Amino acid sequence: MKTHALWLSTLLLTLSFLPSGPVHADDAKTVHKNVNPDEFEKLSKEPDTVILDVRSPQEYAKGHIKNSVLINFNDKNFDEKIKQLDKGKTYLVHCAVGGRSAKACDKLDTYGFPKVVNLEGGIKAWEKAGKPVEK
Repeated sequence: MKTHALWLSTLLLTLSFLPSGPVHADDAKTVHKNVNPDEFEKLSKEPDTVILDVRSPQEYAKGHIKNSVLINFNDKNFDEKIKQLDKGKTYLVHCAVGGRSAKACDKLDTYGFPKVVNLEGGIKAWEKAGKPVEK
C-alpha cells in the first residue's frame, strides 16, 4: 500500500509541473520571414529599415551590402547589442549563407522585435543574384 501511495504522489507531483492548457507545435511560431535577394533588396529601400549583417568583422571587410550595420553573431555581447536596437524599425538580417542570420532572427523574435526578415542563402545568394557589395 505504501508503494502505491508513493507512486501516486510522484505522479501527481509530476503532473503539477505540466502546462495547464493544450500544447501545440505551432505555439512557437516564427515571427520573422525568409525572403530571396530580390525581395530583400526591395525591402531595403523602405523607410525605417536597417540591414543587419551578423558576420564577423573579417567577413564584413571582404564585402558587405551598402549601408549595412555589423553586429557579429559570435560576439559574446551579441544579445546585449541587439536588445538595444530600436524595435520600431524593420531589420533585414543576413550572414554568409543563412545559418547565423536565421539564429539571429530567432533571437530578435524572442526579444519582441515585430519586423524581422532573413535573407535566404545569405550574402552568397545576394552575390549570386548579381546584387552589389561594397568593400
